[in-house]
Amino acid sequence: MSRRRRRFPPQEHPAPDLPAAMEIAARYLGARPRSRWELEGRLRRSGISDEVREAAIERLVELGYVDDESFARWWAEQRDRHAPRGRRLVEAELRQRGVQRDVVEELRDMERPTPPNEDEVLPRTELERARTAIARHLRGRPLPDEPRALQRLGAFLIRRGFDPETVRAALRSADDWR
Repeated sequence: MSRRRRRFPPQEHPAPDLPAAMEIAARYLGARPRSRWELEGRLRRSGISDEVREAAIERLVELGYVDDESFARWWAEQRDRHAPRGRRLVEAELRQRGVQRDVVEELRDMERPTPPNEDEVLPRTELERARTAIARHLRGRPLPDEPRALQRLGAFLIRRGFDPETVRAALRSADDWR
């Protein structure tokens, strides 16, 4: 004999008000910084009305919890620290997260700050990022000598958002590593 699940009629929940929206936003921002667009999407999925959503986001902007410029700087720094990517890919990732084009262009022109930790050295130029990406990819193995392996390494860097000139320069300077 098969058992059937009883279906209960969907319950109607009232739309969240401003304090509930702020609570949802605070929990969402607790994990990591978010762009304004990401936060809007999260609040929209929670069923919050447009007026309440805008009021909550404006209040969070006033308090400094939502700022696309600081989010873009944080994102680029995290990429440099954990998974070096080329400028083009970092900019594409920021655009996917709803960061405005002018903020992305401002980040491109800005000099990246030195991290507060004295022991940690983050790559500052595109060539340094490419060399760091190669070193992490190889994980201590020696740089290959055969041309096909170098081509694959170049393709790896291209997929990571580095432009062809930087890839060629990184592979040429890789001879110094041997």
